[in-house]
Amino acid sequence: MRIIQLLDSDQKSRLAFRSSAEDFQVIEGELKLFSFLRTQLAEQNDVSASESSSLERILNESKVECSLSAEELKEEKVFRLDSPFRFEDPRNVTVTGTGLTHMGSADARDKMHASDPDSLTDSMKIFKLGLEGGRPPQGEVGVQPEWFYKGDGSALVSSGEDIESPAFALDHGEEPEVVGIYINDPQGIPRRLGYALGNEFSDHVMERQNYLYLAHSKIRPCAIGPEILLGELPSDIRGVSRIYRGEEIHWEKPFISGEENMCHSFRNLEWHHFKYSQFRRPSDVHVHFFGTQTLSFADGIQLQDGDVMEMESEAFGLPLRNRLRVDEGPVKAFTVRAL
Repeated sequence: MRIIQLLDSDQKSRLAFRSSAEDFQVIEGELKLFSFLRTQLAEQNDVSASESSSLERILNESKVECSLSAEELKEEKVFRLDSPFRFEDPRNVTVTGTGLTHMGSADARDKMHASDPDSLTDSMKIFKLGLEGGRPPQGEVGVQPEWFYKGDGSALVSSGEDIESPAFALDHGEEPEVVGIYINDPQGIPRRLGYALGNEFSDHVMERQNYLYLAHSKIRPCAIGPEILLGELPSDIRGVSRIYRGEEIHWEKPFISGEENMCHSFRNLEWHHFKYSQFRRPSDVHVHFFGTQTLSFADGIQLQDGDVMEMESEAFGLPLRNRLRVDEGPVKAFTVRAL
């Protein structure tokens, strides 16, 4: 089952769900996704991320107002896509990610930082650690992955919105990834809502200057959606990433994800994120990118203002599309003032 958030003609938020390629079922009444989830958790309903049937059962038992086809949604006559990631307080949302998790993902990174062809870069060492210990047996803890911070909830951009690259950026590059979406219950136990398609937008030129600039290169807006896949993720995800320049496809390449194509298990990646107690604060939301092996930068592509980044995968339904907007500067200096 997949779920989306909509806006109706009265500008009220609505929820809709569907299975496979069926029409969306629009739930009756105004409803926002995370308000709905917090209510369910507060009432101690069995909304368990590891048991998708519970949330799916609640949705299936909800009163449906009407059906909505993907074509009708595209026409935007009655409903249009809305983002479930607009929060009253974005500071209660943490956006993070991990890299070097996919087979082949170290190749592009290794080329960025290799100086001695006979020695392993730190990137390749981390990747090999993942190959050796990233998929531990049930009940055991595996090797920790690379990890980075992207921002709070204000960093999240929805499908159809512009992604803005700051004036100080050296590059603007897309990364098609699977994203995990979580909310902590009142006891501080992380609950996985589901997965979505994401664009983990980054500055690869800055990262290439020195791998210690990775943290800087990742603090950029990023896009998610539009559909959220509930339940278990297929073990083999196939999709296509494209760059449109004007009406033409400027670059196109398939991407893969899912545990069959990764050196880490999702269980291991989740544990190493939520092992930190500050990430288990009740009611907080976490959005976590799980890495990729496909990016246009590795093929020498430099994105320009106005380019459209599109990612799609049958597992996630509707495509994720965002136009790039580049702040041409100049970079404005400012001074921190003492109190």
